[in-house]
Amino acid sequence: MADDATQADGGVTPPRPGDPVPTDGLDPSMVFSSPPAPPQQQPPAQQGGQMGDDDSGGTPPPQDAGPPPPPPGTVATKEMGYDDEDIRVLGEVGDYRFGEIAAALNNESIAIPAHSETSFDEQSFLLLLRGSISLTRDEKWRIIQAVPKLSQFQIDELQKILEEERRKFSELSPKHLQQLMKLEQKHSEDWKDLQAIFVQSQVKQQEQSQADDIRKQLGL
Repeated sequence: MADDATQADGGVTPPRPGDPVPTDGLDPSMVFSSPPAPPQQQPPAQQGGQMGDDDSGGTPPPQDAGPPPPPPGTVATKEMGYDDEDIRVLGEVGDYRFGEIAAALNNESIAIPAHSETSFDEQSFLLLLRGSISLTRDEKWRIIQAVPKLSQFQIDELQKILEEERRKFSELSPKHLQQLMKLEQKHSEDWKDLQAIFVQSQVKQQEQSQADDIRKQLGL
């Protein structure tokens, strides 16, 4: 892009997965239309929905006063604080609990650019990123591309936000599990899309490198 440093709120459309990215990383101002915030007591609607990147699959449900889902295999009862709706939904979703769909994915083909100024566990970072249902597919891609320009504080804070998001959604009462499952399924497909995009980008880079080598050999 010719205007990589132009902020997203300045009227420039942020890059989308597969678009060219500066060799030193994407400017962090291009990642979000507004900075992400930790989930509140009422889980937020999709953080990047106003950008129109892609459909989140729905708005996460509000928090309620009910207890979180019991461990898989545990029969929920009213004596445990669950109501009829909780028990009905648990019967329909079976052993599903929030996070298990993302946990079944992998990080293959997702390459984080070199980041000499920061130190963190890349696989744990990607695990948190792929499990987020508040970030769009495009925002996840842009976060990865911006890593070389993020400070250690920004990396640490982002991981804290994603961990808090995961905890908040895990604590929602059982009556929300069906919607959470649909959201997770949608975002898991988005992650697979990103993996395919990274593979395509790697193939293009290899082809470009081979073409450059041939031109050099021919003296062009």
